Amino acid sequence: MKTITPNSLCAVPTRQGETLNTEVVNWVETYLGCQVKDHYGQTETGMTCCAHHALKHESPVGSMGMALPGHTLVVLDDEMNVLPDGEQGQLAVVVSQSPAFYFRGYSWNEKQAFVDDYYLTGDVVERHSDGSYWFSGRDDDIIITAGYRVGPTDVENTVLEHDAVAESAAVGVPDEVRGHTIKSYVVLKEGVEGSEQIAKEIQELVRKRLSTHAYPREVEFVTELPKTPSGKIQRFCYAVYLPRNYPIERL
Repeated sequence: MKTITPNSLCAVPTRQGETLNTEVVNWVETYLGCQVKDHYGQTETGMTCCAHHALKHESPVGSMGMALPGHTLVVLDDEMNVLPDGEQGQLAVVVSQSPAFYFRGYSWNEKQAFVDDYYLTGDVVERHSDGSYWFSGRDDDIIITAGYRVGPTDVENTVLEHDAVAESAAVGVPDEVRGHTIKSYVVLKEGVEGSEQIAKEIQELVRKRLSTHAYPREVEFVTELPKTPSGKIQRFCYAVYLPRNYPIERL
């Protein structure tokens, strides 16, 4: 009988769609013996950013990689100014400097995705000094609290580092002073009961790991999260359906 070693199971696992949480990434490295390589693209553009092509460069875990050859990418603020490394903004393709970029617009002009020389992806990212890009969330998922932009994925992944947490979703709750505050919906691991102590530990974990403005001021323990058939968390349900006591199992 042939012995199967972790390294024989996979060489380069890749990920598309919603960012994998920290727990899954660590599981792949521990039990399959290889690193998850993220990549990024859209139906309109194909792949524009990746970490698994043949170019020799470092690939930090959690990064969606670097610009694919043939694409020039920038990070823009709301006034279409190019942002420096380390600041969050909308990912855009510089059309005139991207010979591999083929998308020229929608058939019926149902959406205007171009501004000047930029194609706007609608995704919020951060570029690091090594040229790698880090996904924060869709522009309409980003939580603006006290003037700061917070990606829900960053909060969710940090909450998942707590030993008692199985799943997590972060959403913005309207607030008269801050615009929005952050609320975490948390599914605990089997056999763990929610408590004020666990909620405080989760808040302190996020406060220390991210920042004071990014920690969830409210933590609610739930039995399940609303998801798509593919397992992607439907954050919008918390704003639209759950306040009306609409059953999660019917979403």
